[in-house]
Amino acid sequence: MSLARWASFVHKWLALLLGVQILFWVASGLFFTLFPIEQIRSEHLIRARASQAIDTAALAGFGELRNAEGQAPTKIAVERRPDRQVVVAEFASGPPALYDAATLQRLSPVTAEQASAIARTHVTLQSEPTAVTRVTEESPEYRGALPAYRVQFAEHGLSVYVAENTGAVTARRSDLWRLYDTLWALHIMDWENHEDFNHPLVIVVAALTLISVLAGIVLIPYRIRLRRPARSA
Repeated sequence: MSLARWASFVHKWLALLLGVQILFWVASGLFFTLFPIEQIRSEHLIRARASQAIDTAALAGFGELRNAEGQAPTKIAVERRPDRQVVVAEFASGPPALYDAATLQRLSPVTAEQASAIARTHVTLQSEPTAVTRVTEESPEYRGALPAYRVQFAEHGLSVYVAENTGAVTARRSDLWRLYDTLWALHIMDWENHEDFNHPLVIVVAALTLISVLAGIVLIPYRIRLRRPARSA
């Protein structure tokens, strides 16, 4: 079989075999370039707040801070939330906990009502949440801290996730993000977890696509030669 025939055979059949996945790659790649990642993450919906320094004079002493099991924290973070200064403490075992920075009163776990208020304060949407759901298991949409509350808004199909143990907003998921995630799963060919782009299937398909492209390049001079008009006598 000549080189031209071999290249034509490889190019044609690989293109037929891989055509749908190539279409997914091109279509999803176009989508990724059209929408900035900040818009996908709904960062434009976050309520802007001026940075404020921590009021160290109002902080309580942390020497007596303990969790329910009597453990001292292994890590402490002081944060300024919209309504107060808080302490997020981590321990050698058990979940993290949230405390009032001035009194060391424990504030966690937060309730569904508190999570709803936190979500409303976090975003600029004018509408009230339509539902609040407690989440205890990971899903393709959310792999953050658990347990958490999913606070749903009608606008943009936005879901704001609030960690139960820290009261922190851990994720925002909109309809645009869900479309992005679906296209990402098609792009990397991980249809279950939407995160692994190093698995054998995508490597093999990408390699075969490269072979098809190279075979097409080999065919170019032959196709040009065949289409060249004959010289007149």
